[in-house]
Amino acid sequence: MLAAIVSCTQKETPQQLRQQTAHATAEAKSDAQAIAQGIREGWSRDKPLDVNTATKDDLLSLPGMTDAEADRVIAHRPYNDRDELVTRKIVPRSEYDKISDRITIRK
Repeated sequence: MLAAIVSCTQKETPQQLRQQTAHATAEAKSDAQAIAQGIREGWSRDKPLDVNTATKDDLLSLPGMTDAEADRVIAHRPYNDRDELVTRKIVPRSEYDKISDRITIRK
């Protein structure tokens, strides 16, 4: 019992403080990244994505968009109409239906 009391009253060593600080910092960094991603997603939900200027990462944020489809979208630019993604066989109709309300074409 004496050992328990002594261990509770002992000050932490500098090494222990460094480790705890590093752990807390790593958690804060992870939380900050999750918050930033949530903010980006929130902003993009209300604002349609321009298929003619979107980055690959932007395109991959669309529901169901694969790496290959994003590469095809970029390779076949420019588009005059959103439906060209289907008529030019860039994405299948089933995938287009999932993203059509989240994309736009600006000329």
